[in-house]
Amino acid sequence: MTTMTDTSVREFKMPDVGEGLTEAEILKWYVQVGDTVTDGQVVCEVETAKAAVELPIPYDGVVRALHFPEGTTVDVGTSIIAIDVNGGAAPTSAPAEAAQAPAAAAPVADTAEKKPEGRQPVLVGYGVATSSTKRRPRKGVEVPVQQASAAVQTELNGHGTPPVPESRPLAKPPVRKLAKDLGVDLTTVIPSGPDGIITREDVHAAATPTGTPAPATPAPVAAVPAAPAASYDAARETRIPVKGVRKATAAAMVGSAFTAPHVTEFVTVDVTRTLKLVEDLKQDKDFAGLRVNPLLLIAKALLVAIKRNPDINASWDEANQEIVLKHYVNLGIAAATPRGLIVPNIKDADAKTLPQLAEALGELVATAKEGRTSPAAMQGGTVTITNVGVFGVDTGTPILPPGESAILAVGAIKLQPWVHKGKVKPRQVTTLALSFDHRLIDGELGSKVLADVAAILEQPKKLITWA
Repeated sequence: MTTMTDTSVREFKMPDVGEGLTEAEILKWYVQVGDTVTDGQVVCEVETAKAAVELPIPYDGVVRALHFPEGTTVDVGTSIIAIDVNGGAAPTSAPAEAAQAPAAAAPVADTAEKKPEGRQPVLVGYGVATSSTKRRPRKGVEVPVQQASAAVQTELNGHGTPPVPESRPLAKPPVRKLAKDLGVDLTTVIPSGPDGIITREDVHAAATPTGTPAPATPAPVAAVPAAPAASYDAARETRIPVKGVRKATAAAMVGSAFTAPHVTEFVTVDVTRTLKLVEDLKQDKDFAGLRVNPLLLIAKALLVAIKRNPDINASWDEANQEIVLKHYVNLGIAAATPRGLIVPNIKDADAKTLPQLAEALGELVATAKEGRTSPAAMQGGTVTITNVGVFGVDTGTPILPPGESAILAVGAIKLQPWVHKGKVKPRQVTTLALSFDHRLIDGELGSKVLADVAAILEQPKKLITWA
């Protein structure tokens, strides 16, 4: 990364687009070096541990430099783009994309002529290696310029043409880590990616060129023989870096599962009348253009149950050893997206009418499917619903989102034989599962909430008498 010294140049730093985030991955650049930008124009899209977010630039001017290529994870507070607010010409140095080209692409003499004084922009993971030690640059510290040795500079000044220093193989950080894990020397790998970049497949091919396991490491003297080195067949395995939303979700779920003592209770309920009400509401003019489905009434049933049993809408404050009762309900709805599981929430859902709740639920689902859920929409949830029934399963034992005390899982609604008014009849039936934090919710309270939700779904007229 380069820090411009020109006073007309403004450095735009990676912002914290959520609460307490430390890094974000650059997904896509929407501008290139030399482009004119205006205040508020979106210049790139980044993915944080919570969501994908578009970043607007706060300056008018001309793009002078893109400090990192797409796919790079950058610390919050690190400059990612430089803007010449006076509209000066773009520098002769190449943008992020060109910086990935092999060093051998330009003759040594040309490099010497065009190389300006001072520091040059070097992308993390690219350029000539100056040592065998690899360290991640700290915030606010410039990446050292990859310069030739003094001897090479002397030769370039007219004393002959020395051997060109060997270029560092081009590969993104995840690929470098993979090579390190597999014990593959990147200098021996034949690249197949664009501009000579080494891909994951290239590393796998180098690790198992004949499709057979790597030989065992020789055993040291007077020691137990070492296990064979790990090897992977790219045709049989795929490795996916854990980052962004999936990484954050994994950490949160592990923390929740091993912090809050979970209890899960189940109830199977006849929801035939609820489905009938759904069909009736679809014909109601107050719901014209709105998303009306069983999840809407299940959400309303849970909100009513919370109103009748408000102590379940709480959280455990470990630091202060307090139970925090919430006098509002931010209703989370778990959503599976290509980026992983996210749980956006409907703010103050308890204060909304049924049509308002339907509108908010529709917007939440549409935004999540488009991958545009904002970090703010995923913060501050109090109680969550996860609809595993859409995958055809009967129910599950959901894990609490961190900071919440209860989560309701809804199973698939199926036509089943059911005793109704003393006779076995085909009825629409589902199974509900309520997981709760046993530190602050005992079996009685949890059972009352689950029983209330079931009673409302069996007799939806209770939405009127209990609300």
